[in-house]
Amino acid sequence: MAIKDKIYNPEMECMSREELTKLQGERLAKTVKLVYDNVPTYRERMDAKGVKPEDITCLADIVKLPFTEKTDLRDQFPFGLLASPKEKIVRIQGSSGTTGKPIVSGYTEGDVEVWTEMVARALSAAGCTNEDIVQVCYGYGLFTGGLGAHQGATRLGAMTIPMSSGNTQRQIMMMNELGSTILMCTPSYAAYLGESIREAGLVPGKDIKLKAGVFGAEPWTEEMRKQIEELLGIDAMDIYGLTEIGGPGVAFECFNKHGMHVNEDHVIAEIIDPITEQQLPYGTPGELVFTTITKEGQPMLRYRTHDICTLYNDPCPCGRTHVRMGRITGRTDDMLVIRGVNVFPSQIEGVLVGIEGVAPHYVLVVDRVNHTDTLEVKVELTEEMFSDTVSHIEKIQKKITEQIKSVVGIMAKVTLVPPKSIPRSEGKAKRIIDNRKL
Repeated sequence: MAIKDKIYNPEMECMSREELTKLQGERLAKTVKLVYDNVPTYRERMDAKGVKPEDITCLADIVKLPFTEKTDLRDQFPFGLLASPKEKIVRIQGSSGTTGKPIVSGYTEGDVEVWTEMVARALSAAGCTNEDIVQVCYGYGLFTGGLGAHQGATRLGAMTIPMSSGNTQRQIMMMNELGSTILMCTPSYAAYLGESIREAGLVPGKDIKLKAGVFGAEPWTEEMRKQIEELLGIDAMDIYGLTEIGGPGVAFECFNKHGMHVNEDHVIAEIIDPITEQQLPYGTPGELVFTTITKEGQPMLRYRTHDICTLYNDPCPCGRTHVRMGRITGRTDDMLVIRGVNVFPSQIEGVLVGIEGVAPHYVLVVDRVNHTDTLEVKVELTEEMFSDTVSHIEKIQKKITEQIKSVVGIMAKVTLVPPKSIPRSEGKAKRIIDNRKL
């Protein structure tokens, strides 16, 4: 079997849909009984809907269950949603948010084991083996990125470099000297590393030995993937996760890069209409909802992620049978509403990174002038384009303006700025400044 086709756990990842559906139903029933018996919030909500654990006998019964929201985790902070005794909790992980009460989740030893395997599956899909050197540039701490990536890489026996985020020059020095072959970080930081490597006069494939990158924690487009792959000379793979469900590894790409395989033996994925809350069929975009079915510490029933995407169940050439989720195209709660139009940053990025001479760094500035919403898109030019003629730059500006109007449906002010003028992030990139909230 070629490295590109490596599957960490073929028995589970390639299980027939009939067997998988049966397994999901059994694990769902067990999880429902666990939370009903041990979590007052779930018991009260199920009772209010007239649902008892014995009513959940198969996967189709999931629609009978109540939804869980992020506000529930804040309201029950810190331990109100635990289904296991605190003595069984070996890890607390939390969101990377900085305002209000944090989102935390308790993990048992078994939960950490499941999470570790899910990340190992993702890294295996990226070609990682015990011969690789994995450089982890996600932050270590409450945020699940660093520790999750570290656990998965270690499980595969790979040499693991726990760099965490920040100190770009040192990152590059270690990458160069140690011969890192797989990079794990946010896609925006990967792009920044690629630029910095080139500026340092280092050559990917010669001075930098990277062959693949596993990037997540923020939305990114297909165009941005191509730019990262060109900058670093690698295959760039997507990974998805969230603290509440199981950290990075909940879903991941194989080398076919046609959506991320959801680890369905551990989580059930649904797409719902965010307004009616009705379940939608495969191939229809909507809000992503997850139910954990092996988590012991703090299981989640029908957790509304507010991420907008599409689930696909057509066969994948890699042999994995689990459904795939498409890229996150926006959020039901974080989307910008500008003059009555729903605008997602990923739509703007899709326009920008497809235009020659534009760097993958931008910021959206939303304001309100004379009671009317305004949108300014600040985007960097590359060094070559910035030194070009004024008329050529004006043509680029006009092209971006017209394409944003075509894709999004509103007119935006496009401001082209010099290279390096938009602040860089070594974590999640700050893409939106909404002055209407000030």
